Amino acid sequence: MAMRGFEESEPLVGYVTTVPDGPSDLRISNVTGSSALLHWRPARGPVQSYQLTYGPPQGPAVTVRLPGDRAEHPLSGLQLDTEYQVSVVGVTGGKPSSPTSASFTTALDAPRDLRATDVNARSARIAWTPPRIPPASYLLSYETPSGHTQEIPLGADIASYQLHDLTPSSRYHVRLQAIRGGRPTTPIATSFNTVWLTYPFPRDCAEEQLNGPGPSREATIYLGGDRKRPLKVYCDMETDGGGWLVFQRRMNGKTDFWRDWKDYAHGFGNVSQEFWLGNDALHQLTARGEHELRVDLRAGAEAVYAQYQQFRVDPPSENYRLHLGPYHGTAGDALSYHSGSVFSTRDRDPNRLLIPCAVSYRGAWWYRNCHYANLNGLYGNTQDHQVPAGRLGSQPAR
Repeated sequence: MAMRGFEESEPLVGYVTTVPDGPSDLRISNVTGSSALLHWRPARGPVQSYQLTYGPPQGPAVTVRLPGDRAEHPLSGLQLDTEYQVSVVGVTGGKPSSPTSASFTTALDAPRDLRATDVNARSARIAWTPPRIPPASYLLSYETPSGHTQEIPLGADIASYQLHDLTPSSRYHVRLQAIRGGRPTTPIATSFNTVWLTYPFPRDCAEEQLNGPGPSREATIYLGGDRKRPLKVYCDMETDGGGWLVFQRRMNGKTDFWRDWKDYAHGFGNVSQEFWLGNDALHQLTARGEHELRVDLRAGAEAVYAQYQQFRVDPPSENYRLHLGPYHGTAGDALSYHSGSVFSTRDRDPNRLLIPCAVSYRGAWWYRNCHYANLNGLYGNTQDHQVPAGRLGSQPAR
């Protein structure tokens, strides 16, 4: 048996080079569309310098050498809406440490110069300068005096928006953000104060008129002066001294007045066109204080009116019973016959007649047996229940 011997050889020697201690916990703050601030935790041991590298993933990258006593660095001249990758290494004796890295995306191009113009008691126009890069949309938000935040999505093709139904004598804070790629810009903000009014929550069109002169218009009143009970109405500010709250108008027959009890209770139509304000509102408006009723009728060039004192509508428990006082006018007194009558519709007849008047004359009214006036009947019909163009309005007694 033979054996092979091993000759003595030189021992093996390995060499290990340590990596210098480096920075850690890289963070990015104060990011805008063109700048950002970098922060990192310094190396535990001495560092001669830091090497900062940043740029978009597709390049090119920028390298900056910083003193070893630094722990932050501002970046500027960045591109809008761009992802950046950043790394920082410590360098000692020409040897780099392990990097600390992070990424961030610069902000979108934001709108500028947000401002409030045409501010009055109940409205204001919010305007801004659009961003250089068009957004997909905007989000406008503001806080109400009661502390609720209203958010209004807006299209990308506008640079102003009218706020309505604001509270007089109140401070408003408004913010605007542009939306692009599902991301919002940094918000811009402005504040304004609405105009003071004698009656910030007018109970009727007479108080709305005392807040300041103006043409006939849509307005918001507040039932009983309660800010939590707003009601959109139309105020006639010209007829017979103005201050009339219009609660019914017929002008072209385009709105269907052949409706049920519920519709007449709550109201229907457009207050700037044809409409019925609602029996619930009529009761609440006339329940306090004495009111006048005015009826204006027009057929071609002929126009007449009827006016009644002591106008009142009872609550729903009394089927909205009508009360009218003395008459004067040029139309003839057709409504006094209906004073004391309850309201009835095609689906509800508190009079319990064999043939309900509302069904017979296709209307809804304070029918008795049956009517001398039927102003919610078929519009323009040639029968005795014809309805001409006209309107009904009320105001507190003068």
